[in-house]
Amino acid sequence: MAAAADPAEGFLASRPGRALAFGVSFTACLLAAGVMTITLLGRPGGSSAIRLELSQEASPKPALRPALPLDEAAVIAPVTKPIYAGKALLADPDLIENSAKGPLPRIADDGRKPMTVYAAPPAPQAKFKIAIVINGLGQSPAATKTALDSLPAGVTLGFLPYASGAQDWVAKARERGHEVVLQIPMESLDFPESDLGPQTLRSGQDEETNIQRLSWAMSRITGYAGVSNLLGQRFLTDSAALSPVLSYLNRRGLYFFDNGTTSQSVAPMMAAQVGLPAVQSGPALDSVQNPSEIDRRLSELETQARANGTAVGSAFLYPVTVARVAAWAKGLQSRGFVLVPVSAIVSSPK
Repeated sequence: MAAAADPAEGFLASRPGRALAFGVSFTACLLAAGVMTITLLGRPGGSSAIRLELSQEASPKPALRPALPLDEAAVIAPVTKPIYAGKALLADPDLIENSAKGPLPRIADDGRKPMTVYAAPPAPQAKFKIAIVINGLGQSPAATKTALDSLPAGVTLGFLPYASGAQDWVAKARERGHEVVLQIPMESLDFPESDLGPQTLRSGQDEETNIQRLSWAMSRITGYAGVSNLLGQRFLTDSAALSPVLSYLNRRGLYFFDNGTTSQSVAPMMAAQVGLPAVQSGPALDSVQNPSEIDRRLSELETQARANGTAVGSAFLYPVTVARVAAWAKGLQSRGFVLVPVSAIVSSPK
């Protein structure tokens, strides 16, 4: 008796069966080729930079707009006596104007300025000085805590006025020896796509409105030595709008830190004209969120410092940035450099 035919064998012998078998075999070949490609590209010396770039796109900057309506933002109580964070002075009533918005910095009657009183302690003497500002603190509690736990005291920290509980974070930063700058929201080049909220300083806006918005941001925290820009690619190129803002900061005894996001910024020129101490960073250290690229730009800061005596860098508190800056700073002094706060190298106009 003939053996019973295998149904699968009969199907494979048919035309549809042969087509299906070919399709399965072809698909298997494609999968095998894909595995080999991934294996090859994943080897050391392959295109690792491309893979890092793609992976970083999944970690954009945290939102920089206020989490709560601005009228719900807590107002700091009037300052009537000195307030300390550890040994660091956080608020001196002689340096504060208690306004309806909150405490505003001012020059004391004896001439003392917030930019010097709230400056970080002097750094060890060294021939070459490097200042780094990490921006964006306060909005993300987890990222802010990591930065405070990881970064050496010589790093200057930029805080957002919109951040909930920003004053508490500033107190922690000052207690650990950091100098603090306040980031002021300024109109971006792609406004309104990048909209930092109703307190943003705007080009074409009347001077009084911009000063009111500036003073609102400045009243959110105390203990900062200077002010920096949050975005501002459009605002920092408008001398007519920028000049009264910088004049106001000068009257308040602060310095201005241009974080380098605007290649055509007129801030250094305008600061010199109004007599405001200021300094400008080079391009962001982490515009490419790749550890090796950040390391390369940190190395470039060392080269600049050797050539000029000082160098200034700026970055955002991405996890990879905080990790690379912390690692780089550990061996800095042994290479003949010292990490200093911005106030140590800010230039006073002649």
